[in-house]
Amino acid sequence: MMYILENENLRVKISSLGAELQSIRRPATDTEYLWQGDPAYWGRRASNLFPVCGRLAGGGYTYGGQRYEMGSHGFARNKEWTVLRQKADTLTLQLLPDEDTLAAYPFRFGMEMTYTLTGDSLSVTTVVRNEDHKTMPFAIGGHPGFNVPLTEGERFEDYYIEFDQPCQPLAFALAENCFFTGEMKPLPLEDAQRLPLRHSLFDGDAIFLRDAAPGVALRSTTGDRGVHLSYPDAPYVGLWHNPKTDAPFVCIEPWTMGPSAEKKWEDLEQKADMIHLEPGGAYRNTYTITLE
Repeated sequence: MMYILENENLRVKISSLGAELQSIRRPATDTEYLWQGDPAYWGRRASNLFPVCGRLAGGGYTYGGQRYEMGSHGFARNKEWTVLRQKADTLTLQLLPDEDTLAAYPFRFGMEMTYTLTGDSLSVTTVVRNEDHKTMPFAIGGHPGFNVPLTEGERFEDYYIEFDQPCQPLAFALAENCFFTGEMKPLPLEDAQRLPLRHSLFDGDAIFLRDAAPGVALRSTTGDRGVHLSYPDAPYVGLWHNPKTDAPFVCIEPWTMGPSAEKKWEDLEQKADMIHLEPGGAYRNTYTITLE
């Protein structure tokens, strides 16, 4: 099922499958800002990640002495969500556990995603509730991709990532299998804020950062169209397109956990960066996309 939100400045589409954002357009120009999921590069558009982000070494984890298998980024992106509330400029979708989720993740949870339009901005708010009798470890993340270039005649190399303030982010060093090696390396930036884009940046897969500013913009040196993301609730941000290609997009990914190390069958309760939500508790996280 596809849902549409509109205001004077934006027209947004969201799918019930994965509660995934499908389109962000300006009605005045009909410019599509969101990557449209070409399977030649990457077939998705803006995955929602839960209850883990990234790969798990060994394809799973242990909890309470038992092994559970789980694919990359968890299961939320592959499940059908149901509508709780909808207005012209707001949509809330809900995901509840079922036999499949309980087989992979032995917790009863309630998860809601709310998309809200305000002027030139789309806010994406995730609320996770622990409806179980035990503490629930989890992580969440966003994975939206944006077209690069945004204007006909421009090149990928005309664009850059600009952090909201001067910073010195540390990048996770990744092995060839994309697991964290344990080493952090400073990410070179121009004027402590700018990262010029080139396809070879992603030859080693994603660039995942710690200690970055709480917001970044995708901008052009030759045009006036861009996208800004603010993610005050996410301690990590990733930049990605599929490696060793000329993919015409970049994902900007706010995560609550960093990439996993290659340790077979990690204990979920001991895994780094997990949010530990007490029974009856609720966790809230918002990131905002603004068209420039």
